[in-house]
Order: sequence, then structure tokens, then C-alpha cells
Amino acid sequence: MALHPYVVHVAGDVRHTHRVEGASFEDAAMAFVETWAPDAAGDLEVIVEDTGSGRRCCYRIDLGSGEAEPCA
Repeated sequence: MALHPYVVHVAGDVRHTHRVEGASFEDAAMAFVETWAPDAAGDLEVIVEDTGSGRRCCYRIDLGSGEAEPCA
């Protein structure tokens, strides 16, 4: 599966945006959380942007279970 470049940040905190490689938007969101928010607790909303198209998605990640779903 090919990896694509994304930029990802926690919702409301664009100062700490990181470049992440992922197979999908959700994959990039999870990679971001594992690398830059390993000690966070509860739910975390992250914004993922495809660096090529500019398309953006928001995911709410349950850090306890590791499940992700699109933001409401």
C-alpha cells in the first residue's frame, strides 16, 4: 500500500503541525497520535490535510480504545 504525505495537528493548535506519511487520512491521524500525543488521555480531535490536494478531514480518536471516527 502506497504512503502519502499529510500534515496533521490537534484541532485548535496549528502551531504544532507535523508532516506524517500514511496510507489514508485515518492512518495518518493514528500515526500522528502515536508519535506526538502518546501521553494524552480521553478523546483527541486531529485535523489531517493531504499535502497534494489540500483536502482536510477531522478525526476524533478515543485514546483508550484506539478507535477513530470522523468529527461531528
